Amino acid sequence: MPELPEVETVRTGLAAHLVGRRIGTVRVRRPDLRFPFPEDLSIRLEGRIVEAVDRRAKYILVRLNDDMTMLSHLGMTGRWRLVGEDSSGEQDVGDGKHDHLVIELEGGRRAIYTDARRFGFIDLFDTEQQQDNRFLRSLGPEPLSDELSAPGLVSSLQNRRTPVKVALLDQRTIAGLGNIYVCEILHRAGIAPTKEAASISVEEATRLVEHIPKVLGEAIAAGGSTLKDGQFSDISGELGYFPLSFGVYDREGEPCLKQGCIGSIVRTVQQGRSTFHCKTCQR
Repeated sequence: MPELPEVETVRTGLAAHLVGRRIGTVRVRRPDLRFPFPEDLSIRLEGRIVEAVDRRAKYILVRLNDDMTMLSHLGMTGRWRLVGEDSSGEQDVGDGKHDHLVIELEGGRRAIYTDARRFGFIDLFDTEQQQDNRFLRSLGPEPLSDELSAPGLVSSLQNRRTPVKVALLDQRTIAGLGNIYVCEILHRAGIAPTKEAASISVEEATRLVEHIPKVLGEAIAAGGSTLKDGQFSDISGELGYFPLSFGVYDREGEPCLKQGCIGSIVRTVQQGRSTFHCKTCQR
């Protein structure tokens, strides 16, 4: 599933090409994805101007004039691509088997949402009501903002008897963190993923708050992470190269790369998800 760096990479690409454009014809090619498409989506989008493209956690927020926002979640295999005008793919009109939403823009460009497994979804809401949106209202602080702090994290984790990795994946704790990057963050912070969340000290939380934006920032600079399944690519079809910098993820049995550590990477399963860590330097 695309995590925050992948979503931010897509957001950046969309913003570069959509902002300031007026939406023409909108084609909804099936009634639903993970959830039904918003009622009258085509009618409500056509003629509006894209004013900005933002992100909240793993959600892309396309801001339209007249105080309207289109929310997009990529699910597991969702992808936006832009074709037409000066881009490649002039013959791509969005009629592929898994092309579910086609947005025509003035000037001939098309934004096409493709999703083979259909776990993604689209929502539409009044921008001023964002805090009440069912997908956004319970999210925790943004990890790349000043909202994230060590005291705040300790407070959020207190009385949480679950493993710290599980707690960090809870979007109410910190918005946008996913399995890959939590593994990497915990490794850099020297914290075992199995450590009880409530036992995290202020010093440990300080290390987490230090490494969370560093890892995410590096991943964004690398265009995100395209794994062996090849499912993620940006709007131009480019792959993400952060896997070249993985310290633990998908490195089971390989030596730990942390300086001075003689351990090796192990894989365990927590709540059905693979966890990669070093038992020697993560405590």
